Amino acid sequence: MDKAKIRARTRGAVVAAAAAALALTLTACGGDGGGKPKGGDKASTPPAASGGKNTPSGGPSTQSTEVLATISGTDGVEVVINSAKRDTGGFVTVQGVVKNGSKNLFSAPGWQGGEQELRSNGASMAGAALVDKAGKKRYLILRDTDGRCLCSQFTTGIQAGEEAPFYTQFPAPPTPVTDVDFQLPTMPTATIKISG
Repeated sequence: MDKAKIRARTRGAVVAAAAAALALTLTACGGDGGGKPKGGDKASTPPAASGGKNTPSGGPSTQSTEVLATISGTDGVEVVINSAKRDTGGFVTVQGVVKNGSKNLFSAPGWQGGEQELRSNGASMAGAALVDKAGKKRYLILRDTDGRCLCSQFTTGIQAGEEAPFYTQFPAPPTPVTDVDFQLPTMPTATIKISG
């Protein structure tokens, strides 16, 4: 074989190898739409309903009139827990109402908890937890892949003298566990009963 043919073959092999490496590199960098969730820019919860009263964003909306616990905080703020239901998906949904009996706007200071990821939830119930004292386990609020809590967010706060419904979702304790403590930063603890 003469030297010209060998050079041509070698050059062709180098070009083919470079093309294959480039194709492999581009495939690895392809991604899934720029890091956005598959549903576009949709939040994990639907936006708050518009209206005169403050409404927390997203989540379950049916409210029970039964009262499992009332937690009285400082400055006339109360958390009334109406239900704690075990769902088939392996989680517990706690629902109720936050009442602002103060003379000032209530923006849930500290309720988002101390964890860095949860602090970005702003005025919310993100710092809530359920505690199974018998099983010695603490269940933190569920969150989506972007770190948003599966809980109510009070984006505009709660006006003086008004109330807003809330929901929080947690991993479910084992089925025999029904009595748990509901904890919310800056508020006293309340024992509630899980149904379902």
